[in-house]
Amino acid sequence: MAEFPTSSGPVFNEDHLINLYFLNELYQNIAAHVSQKISRDLNTEIPLTAGIWGGTYLIARPNGLSKRRIWRLYSMVNLPQNSPLDKQDNLERLIYEYSKAFEQAFEPYGLNLDLNNWGGVLPYSSEKKPSFTMHMTDSTETVRWLRAFFIWNQASWEESIIFDLVRILKEYMPYFDKDRGPSVEDPQEVKYLLQDIIIIYQTLKSACHEDFIEHAEPIIEELTSHFMLGLHDPRHIMDLYRTVWENLLIYGYEQTLEGPYAEAGLNIRQIDQWPIEKINWVPDALKETLIPPIQDLFKGFASNLALESSGK
Repeated sequence: MAEFPTSSGPVFNEDHLINLYFLNELYQNIAAHVSQKISRDLNTEIPLTAGIWGGTYLIARPNGLSKRRIWRLYSMVNLPQNSPLDKQDNLERLIYEYSKAFEQAFEPYGLNLDLNNWGGVLPYSSEKKPSFTMHMTDSTETVRWLRAFFIWNQASWEESIIFDLVRILKEYMPYFDKDRGPSVEDPQEVKYLLQDIIIIYQTLKSACHEDFIEHAEPIIEELTSHFMLGLHDPRHIMDLYRTVWENLLIYGYEQTLEGPYAEAGLNIRQIDQWPIEKINWVPDALKETLIPPIQDLFKGFASNLALESSGK
């Protein structure tokens, strides 16, 4: 086993910009590293998959490099059910190994990560088998934090990303409720909400109805352009928030996901009450539509990185 997990290229460049291709690869390799370690310790196979949570790769440069500095690192990790991890002692061992792997993997980039807490419940995850978080802080302040979300049920990273969109919509609906009006008053918090509105759209776009795309695209393009130029004026941020609320974008996202899950008898407004075997479950129709664009994006990053390294 390698001393610590690495990626095939540098995650950070000299300007502290992050290459999302290499970061995603690093998260995958961390999962493989910890899986190997914990499987050996528990004397049974514990498969783990992981990748980026948050979709920042959707607005990266062609080689995967982020367009702006990223201050918050997020990873999604998928755990098997009906395994030794159902026991608290073994779960604590997993968290210890994961935190150490994160520390070791990011230390070459100058980060000094320290486990701050773990076990917090991810909002609107399963009531019977809730997803949970692990939070690490960086004393060098190269990043503000690294946070991992641990989701039950073995699944590919891409499937888990799509499944989590259902949970996110449940979490964000109160902020964009058409009857209540905009309910968040802190512009900095709104800024992160608007970034996620872009990311959700870009992830769901290939499954959206063409009428909704025609309606949403100009708004998303405007949001994206403002983010790329720098979005600092609190009044402007709140104006954009109202625009998103008035145009009911979150309801279009909900309609995109609602039908395929309803065909399987699942109400996306009650994701926290789904059977535990449906955690991380994605209908075939959505997998066939939404997963290939994600995979193609990362293949594009890889191709462009290969061209750069060859000098072409």
